Amino acid sequence: MKNIVPEVIENYAARHCTPENEVLAGLVRRTRESTESPQMQVGRIEGAFLRLLTGAVRAKRVLEIGTFTGYSTLCFAEGLSENGSVITCDINPETTGIAREYWAKSPHGKKIDLRLGPATETIPTLDGEFDLAFIDADKENYPNYWKLIAPKIRIGGMILMDNVLWSGEVVSSTPDEETRAIMLASSLAAADPRFETVMLTVRDGLLLALRKE
Repeated sequence: MKNIVPEVIENYAARHCTPENEVLAGLVRRTRESTESPQMQVGRIEGAFLRLLTGAVRAKRVLEIGTFTGYSTLCFAEGLSENGSVITCDINPETTGIAREYWAKSPHGKKIDLRLGPATETIPTLDGEFDLAFIDADKENYPNYWKLIAPKIRIGGMILMDNVLWSGEVVSSTPDEETRAIMLASSLAAADPRFETVMLTVRDGLLLALRKE
């Protein structure tokens, strides 16, 4: 992943976020040591933003698509009230094994419900509404995830889509399949009359969609 924001600015911004706790900092180190693609982990700034946003919308129920090693999952859990819950979907037992290890070290880990299996199959089985959803998984399925999740968000709830700038490839004259899928999902969100959307240049791009009707 290519940084959209210069590293010196990214580091300056990170220093002005609430510090990571010991569990999250340990999870960052473990992810760097034990995985081939540690850049897939949500960064400190984005994690702090997700935690803050969860509390700001008073979310009680969060849906996450794409767990990896569970950093963002734990940020959501930390932002929830004591009776809140995060359902997180992934297909990789190895990286989610690391996630489980670190969730167990946190008092907020009890709020997390991991569902292993294709998210396109899991989402239709989930009953009820969600306050917040985070899409950060296989890019080819971004449009499908939007279509499946949008009806499950309560009025006043939000959908977040990560990596929507895709290292700047979204403005390439020859986008590949993954890039085209991200572009389509972003267009679906922006054109959906039920939602108000904004795209932020946080890390690799983060789209926020607020359900208004």
